[in-house]
Amino acid sequence: MATNPGLFTEWPWKKLGSFKYVLLAPWVAHGWYEVATKGWRAADLGYLAILPSLLLRDLAYSLILPSLLLRMIHNQIWISLSRYQTARSKHRIVDRGIEFDQVDRERNWDDQIILSGFLLYLGALYLPGGQRLPLWRADGAAVIALLHAGPVEFLYYWLHRALHHHWLYTRYHSHHHASIVTEPITSVIHPFAELVAYEVLFSVPLIASALTGTASIIAFEAYIIYIDLMNNMGHCNFELVPSWLFKWFPPLKYLMYTPSYHSLHHTQFRTNYSLFMPFYDYIYNTLDKSSDTLYESSLKEEEEEAVDVVHLTHLTTLHSIYHMRPGFAECASRPYASRWYMRLMWPVSWLSMVLTWAYGSSSFTVERNVMKKIRMQSWAIPRYSFHYGLDWGKEAINDLIEKAIHEADKNGAKVVSLGLLNQAHTLNKNGELYLLKYPKLRARLVDGTSLAAAVVVNSIPEGTDQVILAGNISKVARAVAQALCKKNVKVTMTNKQDYHLLKPEMPETVADNLLFLKTGTAKVWLIGDGLDASEQFRAKKGTMFIPYSQFPPKMVRKDSCSYSTTPAMTVPKTLQNVHSCENWLPRRVMSAWRIAGILHALEGWDENECGDKVLDMEKVWSAAIMHGFCPVAQV
Repeated sequence: MATNPGLFTEWPWKKLGSFKYVLLAPWVAHGWYEVATKGWRAADLGYLAILPSLLLRDLAYSLILPSLLLRMIHNQIWISLSRYQTARSKHRIVDRGIEFDQVDRERNWDDQIILSGFLLYLGALYLPGGQRLPLWRADGAAVIALLHAGPVEFLYYWLHRALHHHWLYTRYHSHHHASIVTEPITSVIHPFAELVAYEVLFSVPLIASALTGTASIIAFEAYIIYIDLMNNMGHCNFELVPSWLFKWFPPLKYLMYTPSYHSLHHTQFRTNYSLFMPFYDYIYNTLDKSSDTLYESSLKEEEEEAVDVVHLTHLTTLHSIYHMRPGFAECASRPYASRWYMRLMWPVSWLSMVLTWAYGSSSFTVERNVMKKIRMQSWAIPRYSFHYGLDWGKEAINDLIEKAIHEADKNGAKVVSLGLLNQAHTLNKNGELYLLKYPKLRARLVDGTSLAAAVVVNSIPEGTDQVILAGNISKVARAVAQALCKKNVKVTMTNKQDYHLLKPEMPETVADNLLFLKTGTAKVWLIGDGLDASEQFRAKKGTMFIPYSQFPPKMVRKDSCSYSTTPAMTVPKTLQNVHSCENWLPRRVMSAWRIAGILHALEGWDENECGDKVLDMEKVWSAAIMHGFCPVAQV
């Protein structure tokens, strides 16, 4: 929102939320009516060819929704590639992170596509010369190109300067400039009135070509694609325009801007006002003097940035790839949950899974963070959760994890933390396999058991003298049971086999605190994987379920029972560039297994935590609190 919102800043359909696409229903219905009454061949191609597949000439009236989808896919490709590039490379123009407020502000980037669709439809219906357009006319393309380079760029320059006047800036344009670190889609984040002005301006070449009888579908669509392409490219936070282009054709520097050129406008505000062609900044002396220097420095090849902590995660469900930071920004900024519209994408999801499985030969970077000069990255192993359960696939997964560990070690990482199933005992004995294989590894391997167990123990309400431990017995469950027994808390187990498995591991002095009962009366349940849903119904009303597992349990109790998150903590504000959620956890909440690696680097601990090794829980918990990590409020 602008700092002092003016008239018509809100989008008219804002209150409709995701139902705003219903506004397109009348156009779609009208198109189908035309086809039904006139037939495919009689239908007006120009009316429906807002952005159609040009090969399907006779299917014009049915292509409004695919046409809008195609433009959205174009934008999404830019979003994903940009986020992936800024996560994996140190070559960022503005070396700062973004936060959730920017993601929320830029959530409605598809509004401008709906608006442009309305305007183009109106033009196709009522504008003289806007009907029955041919596929191609060279003279019309020339008209559009010349009018854009002349009047459109000129008028935009002065409109843009006017929008930087205090009165207009505070009411409209400040909304766009709230994003200092830009992403491709920042380009279309404007108040409604401002974007209407831009749409009208960009329609000048199209209207002129229609009125002169030179309009064509390919020229129209090429112009729209050009605008989207330049907008997205110019708002990337990394330089991607090669220098040889300007050496091969020097005048190009006046005809095409670069990401670094426009980035200066977002950091300096009063320079580089031009749309796509810097020509008018040169004429009116508003060119930022550091434009060339910044462009050259942004392209320089430098040594790979060292990383202190690498957290290894992996894909979980089939649709989790959309939830990751380079995926859908809106999904990534919310805790992972199955959404109905994701099911519509199952063909793409399955294809992505197959390609990932077939060609995913190394981990990929999904996130980059900084905290107190400690540089962190999250790398994803290109495998899904179900792959980890396949006996014949474990060797390949271990090879991928080993490769990632060696790459992190090569990049100078001090710590590698193993997240989710990358530390499964059945896979690599909680990471011990890698230490046995590579004893001279410089990076410390951390499975995070001590902090995860400490989070569980400290989530139990004070005064609790009895808990029930249910679910598969993991390394975390063992650490929790021992810690509670040492505090004279009775730990009751309902599974006899697990009880006899865990009993010998308890210190003799506190072994009596571990009990076996078929039915427990405690109102605090510590639960892990493998817990049958029916077993949860054996708990009393008002029971608190506290997971000690990596994955959240199915919440089957809808009465007064409560469920905590999987072991996690809220991160401090000093942890920067946090604008996506970690799996199913709330915003700015991070899993204990991931935080453990960060603490290892912050404290400079020179020991591994894997295999049977568990660090001092009190020491780890105290370090977490000291560095600003806080317990998560109960959900």
